[in-house]
Amino acid sequence: MPEILAAPRTIELSVAAPAYNEAETIADAINEWRNYLRRHPAVGRWEIVVCDDGSTDATGAILAGLQQDCPELVVVRFPRNRGAGAAIAAAIAATRLDWVVLLDSDGQFPIDNLDRFIDRILAGDGPAFTGVRVRKADGLAYRWGSSLSGAVSNLLLGTRYRDFNSVFKVVHGPLFRSLPLESTGMNCSTEITARVAELGHTWIQLPIRHRPRGGGRRGWRFLRGARDRGLFVGYLAVRHWLLRQGVLRPLTVPEARGTPTPPASSEAAAPGSAEPAGRVR
Repeated sequence: MPEILAAPRTIELSVAAPAYNEAETIADAINEWRNYLRRHPAVGRWEIVVCDDGSTDATGAILAGLQQDCPELVVVRFPRNRGAGAAIAAAIAATRLDWVVLLDSDGQFPIDNLDRFIDRILAGDGPAFTGVRVRKADGLAYRWGSSLSGAVSNLLLGTRYRDFNSVFKVVHGPLFRSLPLESTGMNCSTEITARVAELGHTWIQLPIRHRPRGGGRRGWRFLRGARDRGLFVGYLAVRHWLLRQGVLRPLTVPEARGTPTPPASSEAAAPGSAEPAGRVR
């Protein structure tokens, strides 16, 4: 009889997160993530990768201190602020494990939301999962802008995602690291949703809790953010039209063969002259 392989009982998980002037929240966030990952019976190897996006407060010093007690914490540093999108892309690029969860460092997304995601991953349900905020804790203006841009993005792509712009995502590592992300600001979560959908994958949507922002400050103002979001959705529309006309080649990502396993002493090299510090052990 052919041997029947048992389904894996644990997953290898990287947390990827941007941080900009998050001195008020970064220690609490990382301690919450670390405690969850250490104790969860279905999490095997794990790491936390944070990109310090040129913070001017004590964020960098706090991260350096946290690394002393947490060798699984990897810090990628930008010498100057480059925007949330660039920091997210750098953090994702510096991950090395089989699955990547995207979080923010302001404490709005509790990591225990992962419980139901891990069950679905172990069941082999798909390569891309996204969190749907049941009750968004942002202000009215931000909620309205997110809903509008999400509706337009769904219309363009022919999808029906309930929270198109949600940051909380869990994606198979080789797929996530292969996405060519271009946005610099908070539109990166919108771009990730669109890129994966353009590849023909269907996002599996799961409800998540969303908390009020714990502290720190946004690296962008509302009016500028609204303008950038509108421009970016317009860019998605033009790109989608060019793809349909055959002017652009469809995005292709080579199929991953197995799970990359880094040596303990390797260091992540993030794009754009970032400086990585630390590595998963």
